[in-house]
Amino acid sequence: MRMLMDKMKSAMLVLADGSVYSGRGYGPVGTYEAEAVFATGMVGYPESMTDPSYKKQFLTFTYPLIGNYGVNEFIDGGFGIPRFFESDSIKTAGIIAHEICDRPNHWTSTKTLENWLDDEGIPAISGIDTRSLTKRLRERGTMSSCLCIHEGDCDKDRLLNKARSMKDPTDENLVKEASTEFTRIYNEDAKDAVVLLDCGAKYGIIRSLVNRGLKVVQARYDTPYDELVEYSPKGLLISNGPGNPDKVDTIGDTINDAISNELPVFGICMGNQLLALARGASTYKLPYGHRSQNQPCIELGTKRCYITSQNHGYVVDPDSLEDTDMEMWFVNANDDSCEGLRSESIGAFSVQFHPEASPGPQDTNYLFDNFIKMMGI
Repeated sequence: MRMLMDKMKSAMLVLADGSVYSGRGYGPVGTYEAEAVFATGMVGYPESMTDPSYKKQFLTFTYPLIGNYGVNEFIDGGFGIPRFFESDSIKTAGIIAHEICDRPNHWTSTKTLENWLDDEGIPAISGIDTRSLTKRLRERGTMSSCLCIHEGDCDKDRLLNKARSMKDPTDENLVKEASTEFTRIYNEDAKDAVVLLDCGAKYGIIRSLVNRGLKVVQARYDTPYDELVEYSPKGLLISNGPGNPDKVDTIGDTINDAISNELPVFGICMGNQLLALARGASTYKLPYGHRSQNQPCIELGTKRCYITSQNHGYVVDPDSLEDTDMEMWFVNANDDSCEGLRSESIGAFSVQFHPEASPGPQDTNYLFDNFIKMMGI
């Protein structure tokens, strides 16, 4: 036991407001910078950690025990898509947890969470009061932070200076980094094609489309419309993704060209924001965002409330929709923020939440069926 304790790494998380949390470190030794955020889901850590929307963010798990069912292998679940993950690697900048389980128990587990972090070179800290950290982020908003992983002591003052001098890590075009480098096609033999404009797409979106018999053309976010029509698509889906939607260049032209040519458009998460921006609306950053699998959303004009999976820090400004051809469709039951848009006149709709889930409830999975109906398939 003494030798085990000696090999443990120390860790220190320092926020820009001066808050300091010390605990056990995981992953490679070093100092890391990112935005500290939190998610309130109880399960689904492999899916969350591989979600590209978490790029440049330290993900705080509010559930006190993480890693208790281990980590599965990256096995093909069909069409070359990993069965249990949302991308090919961990996309979070780091992990923050109260306890990281080192003795998982699940029949599909092949490694511990610690092994996975080491394999992919991702830092993490455990043994801290995540409840206190979450309350601070709720009160003061998500903020820039530094995470030090060391075999000795971390320099608190140096970390604080770094955290305070950082720009907002998400206030840039992270979609440029998260998007596919080249076009990929899934379910190539299918009759009807859909173009997935990849802003950092989760595999769950692709699964939801191919499982409905569609060919999916995953194209880089800045692909011009003239190149996309070569695939004879029946519709355009704009994916989720990281960062500030206002920083994403050229994509508005592609979206508007699709609408002008009467191609049905469906946006998810970042896609909701980008569709709104393309049609003349604006967005803003929430104080601490929505990240969980238990966010309630109300469909306007009905008494329906759906429990949804979410991961976003930016939303559409409802007031900015007044002079556009889009209207509010869903609102968040907790803070009345915009959760969805639609327009029958241009054949487009979008949602801020994730109908593909992964992780989370599948209450709104029917939206993919609505998209198919809109395409006339």
